[in-house]
Formats: sequence, structure tokens, C-alpha cells
Amino acid sequence: MKVEKNSQKLKSINTAGVILKPSSPELKDEYLNIKELFENMDIKILIEINSAKMIGLNDGLTLDELCNKVDFLVSVGGDGTLLSVSRKSFKSNIPVLGINLGTLGFLTDINMDELPKFLNDLKSDNYKIDERMMVEGSVNLNKFVAFNDIVITRKSISSMIKINAKIDGKPFNSYFGDGVIISTPTGSTAYNLSVGGPIVYPLTEAFIITPVAPHSLTQRPLVMPADFEIEFKISDSQGAVVIVDGQDIYEVEQNESIKIKIASQKAKMLHRCERNFFEVLNEKLAWGN
Repeated sequence: MKVEKNSQKLKSINTAGVILKPSSPELKDEYLNIKELFENMDIKILIEINSAKMIGLNDGLTLDELCNKVDFLVSVGGDGTLLSVSRKSFKSNIPVLGINLGTLGFLTDINMDELPKFLNDLKSDNYKIDERMMVEGSVNLNKFVAFNDIVITRKSISSMIKINAKIDGKPFNSYFGDGVIISTPTGSTAYNLSVGGPIVYPLTEAFIITPVAPHSLTQRPLVMPADFEIEFKISDSQGAVVIVDGQDIYEVEQNESIKIKIASQKAKMLHRCERNFFEVLNEKLAWGN
């Protein structure tokens, strides 16, 4: 098996900050269990303020305060929770561990029954930190970062949308259909996959541009190096909607542009050394069954 090039380690493993899936007060017992497991390994637990309030606790900290006090963050929920935590803590450059209480779990690979072993491995330096490409984008005066994808789509379901695309300022395509997905390699297994886009190894640095229900059958997904800047200009008179990681939404009017480039920093994710992307694909997508 090929050895990962990245051999980063945490500077210390003394304090972790927990963020729970929103609107899930039933996670209180899971949190208390996680807290006990961590503290048994001499790792102090702090909790984010909204998560604390949700489960009836009064000792929460803001995410910024949490990032300044902990060695790593712990996202408890599913991939959506991990996406949100990674984006909101992006500027802090702090690793995130995902505990999976969801279903699919492409990003959150540690289940509750695997947590005790992982904590032992963590204390023994038997873990890895993946660095995942992030995307920076701008819509008018709004700037944002994306972990998975940016979707440009029509405002009305009754009509198609036309989007003119440029790479480094030079026109290269016009998309006419339901929209376009601009995905990171990590996000290639999300919406991109569901519309027939390619799966790309998550530690790659590349953009995946995938048309959604294109009017022309000649339109195909495109994988390109991440050192280009991409611009999408809306030709449709009704404008468009830009959706970032399925969580933030921006409206764009006719002749306005969305500019996208690789982010200056990467997201850091804590994983088991045993985690193998191709085994994950085999399990989650039931390949060979």
C-alpha cells in the first residue's frame, strides 16, 4: 500500500473542542459518553456554546474561543456537521476529527464503538492528518470558502439557465441546463457523483466542473488543475442561485459573476492510519455487490 506523503502530527493532545450536530438534543448521552472516554485518556473536553445550550449545559464557548484553547476539534454527527465545522474553523487551521452518527459517512470515518481504540492510537501517535483542498469564492462583495462544492443553479424550475465560463480570463464554455457544480476532490463523492461526475482522490488538488442536466449531450465533466481561476457569468435574465456546501445561499443577477480559486489554506482532518479511501468507496458504494 502506498504510504501517505503527509506526516504531520498534533503539537499536543491535551484539549479537544466538541461541536454537536445542530437541532439534536438527543445527543446529550453521546456527548457525555465521549467526554468520559476522552477524559479517561487525560484529554480535557470543551464544548461549543450552541451545542452546550442544545443539551442543557452552561459552560459553552464560541467557536473562535474554542479554536484558541484546544488542540483539535471533534465534530459529532454526520458529514454535514463536519463540513460546517471545517468551514467555520477554516481560518484557525486546526485539525478536525469526525465521529460518525449519520449514515453514509464519507468524511466521518470513526464510529462510537471505534472511538476507544482510536483514542489509544491517538495517544500513541498512531494516526494521520489529511490536508484537503478548500475553495475560495466571491459573489459580488460576498466571499466564502467551500469544502465540498459550489453549485450554480437556476432560480426557477420552469426554465433552464445559461452560464458562460472563463478560465484565467479566457472563455472556454457556455453551460445551458439546470446548472453547474464546481467540486473539490473531497466533494467529488457528493452532489457531483449523483449527477454522473467523476470520483477524484481526495488529496488531489483539482477542480471538477460538472454540468447538471445539460441541454447539449456534448457537455461533459471536466477535471482541471487547481492553479487556475475560474469565472462563471450569468447570462439568464432571471439570475441564478449559488449554493455553498449545501448550507449557504447567495442570489446572483444577470451579468454578475462568480469567481472561484483554490484557497490559501487547507482543511485538516484527523483519521485512523488504517483508513483507506478505496476501501471506503467499496464499502459506501457497495462496489462489486
